[in-house]
Amino acid sequence: MHTPDQSQLGKATVYADHYDAKLLFPIPRALKRAELGIRGKLPFHGVDVWNAYELSWLDLHGKPQVAVAEFRFPATTPNLIESKSFKLYLNGFAQESLANRKALHALLQQDLTTAAGDVVDVTLHDARTVAQTFADLAGDSIDGLAVAIDDYGPPQPDYLRTDTEAAVVEETLTSDLLRSNCPVTGQPDWGSVQIRYRGAPLDRAGLLRYLVSFRTHSAFHEQCVERIYTDLMARCAPAMLSVYARYTRRGGLDINPFRSSEATTPGNVRGARQ
Repeated sequence: MHTPDQSQLGKATVYADHYDAKLLFPIPRALKRAELGIRGKLPFHGVDVWNAYELSWLDLHGKPQVAVAEFRFPATTPNLIESKSFKLYLNGFAQESLANRKALHALLQQDLTTAAGDVVDVTLHDARTVAQTFADLAGDSIDGLAVAIDDYGPPQPDYLRTDTEAAVVEETLTSDLLRSNCPVTGQPDWGSVQIRYRGAPLDRAGLLRYLVSFRTHSAFHEQCVERIYTDLMARCAPAMLSVYARYTRRGGLDINPFRSSEATTPGNVRGARQ
């Protein structure tokens, strides 16, 4: 079984310049989900949206080609892909000659589906015409609240409260103050998060304190979002909930996990820091 400490994270690396599917390092999702009490059927729908901005290969005449890739890993895949291994794998195409973009697409989908354990959706965009736009995550930002904070980890779900006497609301709240750390290297991961829910009104100050309590927490992006989702469900019991985090890129990759009580998928609008 692959564990993060066995990956290339934090280790001196020789960067391959030819295609090698074995560079991909899958990590079972089940281990961290078990810590959250998640076993068997998932309590949410979801997808991990990855964007790759450093993708290049050679055509059959040796001329470099470039593209921007979008990958969608369903939350139902048994494995997530460790991000450095993903970077090394994509970099391996740099000196690889391929007949056309279709051939690249076929390899990417085949290898990622094999590594993740279920079908991964792959889209290759022309680097000059990619239809991504910049926009803040929609919703009311809670970052301007005048609150004193001195708790930076581990995550504290006790901060999550609702006003059970108030009328049910449906609202979307956002924060740009999400920070966590790579569980192997300790490097910081910076992100923005959007929480959409229907239920008793969330205590916004408590929610902000809770999100900031991830600041020294060590976990992968996907695991942080699943913890936020399960803590909100357990403590606040909303009738509907979605959690979407947009993380800044590292090594030409950004990772954007989405978990929801509804069978829906998110857009892929880049934040200003991405």
